[in-house]
Amino acid sequence: MRAQAEATQAQLAIVQAQLEALTRQVHGKKSERLPSKLPPPVPAKKPTPEATQEKRRAARELREANLVTETEPIPVAPEACRCPKCGEAELDVVGEGTESSLIDYVQGYFRKKKFLRETKSCRCGQYIVTAAAPDRVGEGTRYAPGFIAHLVVSKCADSGAQYRLEKAFARLGIPMARSTMNDLFHRAADELRPLWIRMRKRIAESTHVDADETSIVQQGRSSKAYVWAFVTDSLTFYTYATNRSGNTPKAILGGSTGSLLCDAFTGYNIVARVGGRERAGCNAHARRKVFESREVDEAAAALELYRQLYEVERTAKEDGVLGTPAHLERRKQQSRPLFAKLLIWARRAKGHHGPKTKIGKAVNYLLNHRRALGRFLHDPKLALDNNRAERALRRVALGRKNFLFVGSKRAGQNLAILYSLVTSCEQNQVNPLAYLTDVLTRLADYPARKIDDLLPDRWKPPEAHD
Repeated sequence: MRAQAEATQAQLAIVQAQLEALTRQVHGKKSERLPSKLPPPVPAKKPTPEATQEKRRAARELREANLVTETEPIPVAPEACRCPKCGEAELDVVGEGTESSLIDYVQGYFRKKKFLRETKSCRCGQYIVTAAAPDRVGEGTRYAPGFIAHLVVSKCADSGAQYRLEKAFARLGIPMARSTMNDLFHRAADELRPLWIRMRKRIAESTHVDADETSIVQQGRSSKAYVWAFVTDSLTFYTYATNRSGNTPKAILGGSTGSLLCDAFTGYNIVARVGGRERAGCNAHARRKVFESREVDEAAAALELYRQLYEVERTAKEDGVLGTPAHLERRKQQSRPLFAKLLIWARRAKGHHGPKTKIGKAVNYLLNHRRALGRFLHDPKLALDNNRAERALRRVALGRKNFLFVGSKRAGQNLAILYSLVTSCEQNQVNPLAYLTDVLTRLADYPARKIDDLLPDRWKPPEAHD
């Protein structure tokens, strides 16, 4: 009787999920939507013109918040300064004026700045002193911190290939060999390495870490190298390795505790174990495997369940409760039953499909990793997937497409150092150009015990610490 009841419950769960799948298309990109002959879902209530205008105004103000604003008064034309009614020519100024604005562009430029360093001597003829030279990044360079910061941002934030940077610099009046760019790039990384080392320690100290890795080509090697990304709420840390072994996660997270949100790659097993970090699974990977088997009718039910799981997360974000006890309560009330139905669906489907079929692989992934995949139900700080780490690696993928490879192990590691700082700046809404210019100027003489103050999540612009 018990077995019959469980079978009936499972069948009801599948039927319910299939019915829900028939009423609404699966969420996601157009390329991921299931073909359907059903009428489209009822559109949401159209916002009022006033609400739309207010939303656009708020978005415009946010975009323009960091623009340098210059105010230029425009006087009334002399021929308009006579009242057409009474003929009076002396008009009174009313208020501060009517505001209008235009977004303009002033072409960037490089400048050569000369410093006249004062020299003084004593009348005794025994002493001569010259004013100190301006700050430089390393010894013997002719380029200021601001220039080097611009070079780093152009490559690491904008994914510019060196041959393109070479052409852009030439247009701005400063032809530069690629070898010089390489030298400045490595100088910057060498100077900033202490910050990267401190970031690594901060990552290990974090309770929640997301991780992922991607391949990259190192010149002269027959096998792939890898860039690894470790992400927390405040920092994104990259490192470079010539292999994909578990040595890299061990070097970064070994001996630390907390959670590790990652895919099922076995390289993370060395730190995701008893006495180490608790592994949380990536539901985006599980959903992707189900989607790949979408030609099977049963897949629609699982995809609908995943749509509803992501809907819980979306509404929590909209309501501003992500990571709070209120978010955890929503997961208990809404997400937990959905995830249970998903596992019931997987157990049911397992008996009808071979393990080597696409849907069979999807089902086995869900069942084999069900504990890790369901970890988010117990901790509101854990995301449903590790898309945050995957997004961090998109920068690496774009750079790989543009500049194809790294020249050496040193170049790969230095790229990881600069990626770490630039990406962490963007993560904290910090202008990486302003940040790097300031930090490259101050870091050499900065007290080691206060180095945390120069990390992107704690850095303050120069006017704030003057």
